[in-house]
This record gives sequence, C-alpha cells and structure tokens, in this order.
Amino acid sequence: MEEILKKRGSLCSGISRAFEWAVVVTFAALLVTGCVSKSTADARARAAFLAGQQQAASVARETQLQGPTVTVVGEVRNALIHWTIDLTLAKAVVAAGFYGRTDPSEITIQRDGKEIQCDPKRLLSGEDLLLQPNDVIFLRQ
Repeated sequence: MEEILKKRGSLCSGISRAFEWAVVVTFAALLVTGCVSKSTADARARAAFLAGQQQAASVARETQLQGPTVTVVGEVRNALIHWTIDLTLAKAVVAAGFYGRTDPSEITIQRDGKEIQCDPKRLLSGEDLLLQPNDVIFLRQ
C-alpha cells in the first residue's frame, strides 16, 4: 500500500510540476510578446494603419508620376488618369469614376491653352474623341 501511495504521490507531484512548468512557460510567453493595455494596442493599430496609408499614397504618387496624364475635373473619384495612346474621352470619364447624379450637361477639354467643346449627347451616342497627354477635361452639371 505504501508503494501505491508513493507512486500516486509521485504522479501527483509530476502533474504539479507539469502545471507549474506550464504556468512558467505561459508567463515567459507573455513577457516576450508583451502584455499591453487596450489603449496601447489601439495606438499600435492606428500607427500601423497610418503607415500603410502613407505607403499606399507614396506608391500611388510614384505610379501617377510615371508618364503623361490626363486630368478630369468634376464629380469624379480619380482626377488623375494615366494617358495611353488609345485613351478616349469616354474611357477617361469611366476611369475617373464619374459619380454625378445626372449626365454632364457640358464637357470641355482644355488642350495647349485652347478649349474644345464636346457635346455630351454625341459622346453618349458613340462619337468619341482621342485625348492627348496633359489634356484637362471639365465635366459640368
């Protein structure tokens, strides 16, 4: 009977040692990873988010600065469009993300100091115009 108690005691002490070891390992893990308050975690998350936004803006600026562009002024989401040899007025308006409630009533292209008037109805009927680098498109309601 004494042998059984000794074995049982050693088994229980083994479990206790394993539990103590688990607590030590968990505590050490918390020290390594760092236990932080909610406000500190929120501040770190905000800082990471802002760093990501700055990096994305930087990449966007670098991309936009490469090559010629066309500018679209009006109710659009993206005012700066990368110019390509086959860029038309309709493609530029779509690429700019026009979000006006109604179709534009007037479209003007400013090119080399001159203004070119475009009839929106003719554009919608399929008559399109090739754009040139540095054109500025004005979409008026």
